[in-house]
Amino acid sequence: MKVVHTVGKRRTAIARATAKEGSGKIRINKKPLELMEPKYIKMKLMEPVILAGEALSDIDVDIDVKGGGIVSQMDATRTALGKAIVEFTGKMELKEKFLSYDRTLLVSDARRTEPHKPSKSSKGPRAKRQKSYR
Repeated sequence: MKVVHTVGKRRTAIARATAKEGSGKIRINKKPLELMEPKYIKMKLMEPVILAGEALSDIDVDIDVKGGGIVSQMDATRTALGKAIVEFTGKMELKEKFLSYDRTLLVSDARRTEPHKPSKSSKGPRAKRQKSYR
């Protein structure tokens, strides 16, 4: 039985996907994709499923996601799901389709928060005192 493990990241959210042969079920934190709320999150998560079409009919994907907020988790999950589908099927045309639609379906977002500087640790990394001319 073929099993594929992939990872998607967005800021502090990390999604780990496991794809294996099955009947087309997708679960995120043991919850079916169809039951995800809010609707915006569900629709964004459905994008790789819709693009994959019939290629997904014999794949079960379990995704565990931790950290970050709901939008970061959604982006990390999309990336992990897209990578899992492409890697499991091995179809280059599917990979090209994902890349042409949205690159973040296959490539994790590399941006991270900037660390705070020592002198102004509570105000942020680039905070400066406001200048007054009078």
